[in-house]
Amino acid sequence: MQGIDLHTHSNISDGTLSPDALVKSAVEHGIHTLALTDHDTMDGVELVRETAQQYDIKIISGVEISSQWSRPATKKSYGVHIVALDMQSPEPLIDALEIQKKIRAERAKQICYLLQSCIDQDIYEDVLLQVDGEPDRITRTHIAKALVQKGIVSRPQQAFDRFIKEGKRAFVKFDGLSLAETIQIIHQSHGYAVLAHPTRYDLSATNIRYMIELFSQLKGDAVELPPNIESLSTKQMVDRMIDQFNLKVSIGSDFHGENMPWIKLGQTPKPNAHQVGIWESFR
Repeated sequence: MQGIDLHTHSNISDGTLSPDALVKSAVEHGIHTLALTDHDTMDGVELVRETAQQYDIKIISGVEISSQWSRPATKKSYGVHIVALDMQSPEPLIDALEIQKKIRAERAKQICYLLQSCIDQDIYEDVLLQVDGEPDRITRTHIAKALVQKGIVSRPQQAFDRFIKEGKRAFVKFDGLSLAETIQIIHQSHGYAVLAHPTRYDLSATNIRYMIELFSQLKGDAVELPPNIESLSTKQMVDRMIDQFNLKVSIGSDFHGENMPWIKLGQTPKPNAHQVGIWESFR
């Protein structure tokens, strides 16, 4: 346990703990530096700050932004998540997130519409119940949970595998900010841009390397280290790219609570001795 977790989620997006409960759990797990990084929203940040006043824990402002990039040689675009951390003037980012929220809400409607032809049911109202009637909070995880509750699939991953992951009949791409725009807005907000979980996008090793190189060229700040479950060769590849482009590193569990019970709060990879943590730059 290193006491730092810079990638977590609450029930403001697709986690299961409230911001209040997340802070209390972090304290119980010996975490002294915590970032709440919900998907495309900072609505929970002030809530965790309020609870944190009761404890000896530092809260870092954060958000996980849905973005996209492409290679010049192809027309295909790829989704990527960028974690924004420690924004000192968050207004530009907050404005951009309001647009992202609208895109998220519309995407959810489109997914549910496509699902109708797959399952002969309209589950949109069931999905809304997952997010207290706030459509801009809907993620594919909420849609998957609704499919489980309706008895259409037996577990959330089955919903992804059958219907809503890329290449399936009800998949809809999140058509939001580009990678360049995302990094620029984070920097305008005087924050740090972190490439989240670089090995979890179903990309070839060649595309992972290209993505990290592009992230560096666009002045990204740090790369999130892969989890310990990744193979040694994969982790070494990411380490080499970090070294090559002189990037800092970030560590986060990507905790989601009971939605991903195998991921534990505060269980983060350990940086190599020569790697520089982005947390060393926090104001």
